[in-house]
Amino acid sequence: MAKIEEEVATRSAVQLRGIDHVEMWVGNAFQAAHFYRTIFGFRPVARAGLATGVRDRASFALEQGRIRLVVSSGLTPDSAIAQHVHQHGDGVRDVAFTVDDVAQAFEAAVSRGATPIMEPTAFADDGGRVVKATIGAFGDTVHSFIQRGDYAGRFLPHYQPVDHMGPAASLGRGLVAVDHVAVSLREGDLDAQVDFYTNVLGFHQSKHEMVWTERSAMNSKVVEDPTGSIKFPMQEPAPSKGKSQIEEYLDFNKGAGSQHVAYLTEDIFTVVRALQGNGVKFLRVPPTYYQMLEARIGAVDPADMIPASELGVQIDREEDGILLQTFTEPLEGRPTFFVEVIERRGAKGFGAGNIKALFESLEAEQALRGNI
Repeated sequence: MAKIEEEVATRSAVQLRGIDHVEMWVGNAFQAAHFYRTIFGFRPVARAGLATGVRDRASFALEQGRIRLVVSSGLTPDSAIAQHVHQHGDGVRDVAFTVDDVAQAFEAAVSRGATPIMEPTAFADDGGRVVKATIGAFGDTVHSFIQRGDYAGRFLPHYQPVDHMGPAASLGRGLVAVDHVAVSLREGDLDAQVDFYTNVLGFHQSKHEMVWTERSAMNSKVVEDPTGSIKFPMQEPAPSKGKSQIEEYLDFNKGAGSQHVAYLTEDIFTVVRALQGNGVKFLRVPPTYYQMLEARIGAVDPADMIPASELGVQIDREEDGILLQTFTEPLEGRPTFFVEVIERRGAKGFGAGNIKALFESLEAEQALRGNI
């Protein structure tokens, strides 16, 4: 009874309204903004830097659907951003949450064991006032709490509207929301990280998978908030005879981090065709995957099977519906961060039936890099 009361207290104390934005720390924010605009269809809406009174970084805020993506780069070689990029390469630094009361969320999280990074701080400009606080998460990644109130500015205080970068690439119906953020952890760290999200932020564990291939193995658990709108699939390598793609990520990222961000779409085939036309390379799915697909999940509508096999989109059937997903190759020279495109037709899982096929595809690419 006491444990149940504690879980209810945790969930009621840290009330998250969803993902406010995802911030990536990168080597060149202007080039990154151009990349995500011309390749992935994000629309730059605001920028911050020396001209807006921000002295330590250059940042662009981009939007698509309900997604806010921020790319930031440091202005000096010894800046925290530059040091982060030197260590990890371009990647996710902050998965920020919208909250109604930053002070309450921060106090509740820290009292339950979160590492404080920045105490509640108010930022203001002509658009109004925003309150922000930050706690540590996995690796060098953090979570910020954002309290916007009635802020009327374009993104955050000290950002100015962008009006000179041209139209964003068209992806048809496009990307509509952040579906989940996947996390890779060192072997032995998974359970502690699950405990962090459940005990500190009031999440619950919704999935647990063990996956083996001929060469490698992984242990995976999924945590999500009570509404199911914020999800973190987390994985650690398991003992095996070869180096897994998770270990490759950890080696090149120099520690735990966000392996990929999954963007939700309502029309995966149109989006993937557009992205391929823009030069995005996706993981190659073995032809045997489609030859064996119907034996594994049952009959597949030809309207899905034909474009899926042409584009390398994976299909899984769950109790609640159909899941379609595909994964880009790493988006930089290091074999670290990539993007998933996912369409849910009622399905709430993560394609458990596809995970082994994904691992085999990742390992094929890993072998080409000489990192098996």
